[in-house]
Amino acid sequence: MPEDLRSLVSDIVERARRYGADEADAYVHSGVESTVTVRKQQTERLFEAASRSVSIRVIKQKRTAVCNTSDLTPKALDEMVRTAVELAAISEPDEYAGLPAREDLALDEGAALQLYDERFESLTVDEMRDIVLRAEQAAFDFDSRITNSEGAEFGAERGEVVLANTLGFCRGFPYTAASFAVSVLADEPDGKKQSDSWFTVERALHRMLSPEEVGRRAASRVVRKLGGRKVATREVPVVWEPTVAVRLLALLGGAVSGEALFKRSTFLTELEGEPVGSPLVNVRDDPTLPGRLGTRPFDGEGVSRRVNALFEGGVFRQFLFDSYYARRLGRRTTGSAARSGDTIGIGTSNLVWEAGETPPEDLIASVDDGLYLTELMGFGFNATTGDLSKGAAGIWIEKGRLAYPVVEINVSGNLREMLASIDGAGNDLQWLGAAAAPTLRMARLTVSGL
Repeated sequence: MPEDLRSLVSDIVERARRYGADEADAYVHSGVESTVTVRKQQTERLFEAASRSVSIRVIKQKRTAVCNTSDLTPKALDEMVRTAVELAAISEPDEYAGLPAREDLALDEGAALQLYDERFESLTVDEMRDIVLRAEQAAFDFDSRITNSEGAEFGAERGEVVLANTLGFCRGFPYTAASFAVSVLADEPDGKKQSDSWFTVERALHRMLSPEEVGRRAASRVVRKLGGRKVATREVPVVWEPTVAVRLLALLGGAVSGEALFKRSTFLTELEGEPVGSPLVNVRDDPTLPGRLGTRPFDGEGVSRRVNALFEGGVFRQFLFDSYYARRLGRRTTGSAARSGDTIGIGTSNLVWEAGETPPEDLIASVDDGLYLTELMGFGFNATTGDLSKGAAGIWIEKGRLAYPVVEINVSGNLREMLASIDGAGNDLQWLGAAAAPTLRMARLTVSGL
């Protein structure tokens, strides 16, 4: 970790103390981002930018202010610190404001977490362009009905983050991340078009899917949409493809926030220690997994990483907390503070829905009449009640086989009841960004159509 960044944040928090802050922490991010976009085998966009930014949180007499700047000159940094202290002095006091307890802070920097791939240092624009050109071409080669592209893009980023506070904490880590995706269109017989995409995202280049595999997956997903039909409204078994199971997982990630508990805006408010799902609901938040996108040596406040079991055998175990909401509710931080620029809140790291033992094809084969759910659309979820109603698409299952695509449908239910109805979990755990889930089967769910 470059010593200049350490010196920078250490100086900022010491300066805040000199200007009258009781407590302070500073967070600096320095990185380089590159993007290449192609469409129909032609380069459309090349972009590369370096950035540095720093933010400070100041607490004075239980009054808090946060400021940030991208100007790292001494004069600008001094002005940022002075402004933060002055704003804190006139803000409303909050008895729960403060840094984490010293004993909760991380003691190491997670050297074995595989957050940085040195290969990024020699990655060229030509290599990135070649990858997305190959991915797009593989999609075109997959099926003659794929006639157009919405583009393919490769993005790569490498950088460092450092956090320091007035408790003597000063640690950081380097990181890398890359992704590429391709989106293509296929022709329906009536001239309408369907679109779909696929992507891969990893911290290390060697762990990414091949360009040809990404292109083929994008193509296969759009081709299977062709000839979509409508279906009558009814309750049927629904098999959730991992891509939509991850969407379900994200809803749970929001529902377990300690802030949502404080505001009583989650359907899980009174359910800690209670069964809320079937025994196949096993979910954890795990920032310790080497090489994963949500992995980190400490949270946004410097608290040490830990694995948090959220659901075990269908029993809801705990909410996630940063230090602020932990104090408000008489709890202890779970190391779940998320920080981005001048925003500090509660967030997840790597959300994992543990796989079951059943091959996904067996889950489909077990359904006589039902839906293989492949897509969710819209924002129809009430976190307070757990009620869900979203636009959807998928493939209808008849006598254990994928029969035909279905369109213009909704799936609806209550999330607690949906969790309780899960009676199958596949052995095909799939990572999509910082979340992983297997194929899931729900015994009954309302599918609204005609």
